[in-house]
Amino acid sequence: MSLRRRDLLGMTAAGAAGVGLSLLGVGQASATARPLGAPTQRFAVGVRQHAWTRGSRKVTTYVYYPATGTPGGSPVTNAPVAQGVFPVCEFMHGYSSSPQKSLAIIRPLAEAGFVVPAPYFPNLNINDVYNGNQSKDVSEVITRTLALNTANDPLAGHINTTAGVGVSGHSMGGMTTHGLLTAWPDSRITAAIPMSCVDMGNPSSSVHAKVLFMHGDRDSTCPISSARQAYRELPAPKAFLTFKGASHSSYFGDSRTVKTFLDWMRWSLYADTAARDRLRSDATSSSTSWESAL
Repeated sequence: MSLRRRDLLGMTAAGAAGVGLSLLGVGQASATARPLGAPTQRFAVGVRQHAWTRGSRKVTTYVYYPATGTPGGSPVTNAPVAQGVFPVCEFMHGYSSSPQKSLAIIRPLAEAGFVVPAPYFPNLNINDVYNGNQSKDVSEVITRTLALNTANDPLAGHINTTAGVGVSGHSMGGMTTHGLLTAWPDSRITAAIPMSCVDMGNPSSSVHAKVLFMHGDRDSTCPISSARQAYRELPAPKAFLTFKGASHSSYFGDSRTVKTFLDWMRWSLYADTAARDRLRSDATSSSTSWESAL
């Protein structure tokens, strides 16, 4: 089944059941992050749940963040926030998944010094991906998360609102991520990682982001050919990490996935050039292929 955008606009939710596991007054961020000094230590991870909405749509969001305490454990609800100011990197799950099932990506991000809003969509469906509701929901999550920096919230004063925002996701979450760069653009985005996605449209001139695609070349749900089309259409800086022999989600917890993910976001949101320089070596193995225009 092909999930290229030119074939999918009339697709029903039932036919796609297998897919995938209000700006603030902060101004448009530049494509280059303001250097903060990327953390050199790992953090413990805290999490807080927010019952946010966009109109009548629920956008319940779990915000994971660097916390005080010993690194390496499970996220602790309402843990004290670690000292520091941290950029935002959103992550959206795929069909039938959740933030809790996506901790293989979310937890390392928070441990590395990112605030990670992860919305939960229990009734995720393909129609809302293609009509833009999911991308608009994620934009709302970004707005609400940035607003915590000046709210009566433990994260007040701990969120970097000048480096731009990272967005990422797998499957329907990856398609939603690509939608934020194309049909439903959010100009605050300066970094994006669509995983196992399809091409959602032509790149928007209002978004200036570093974009990394991740995909398995045996993906029968979201064919890699469509993601490759999306990659070709985007301007640099960009990269494509292919997992040879991998299916739609089998590479999700791979160590190369996590290392490359962190490198990309540290470079994009912390201006960490050492992380940029590690990208090729962290991504390369006998079962991967790395292509980039940096």
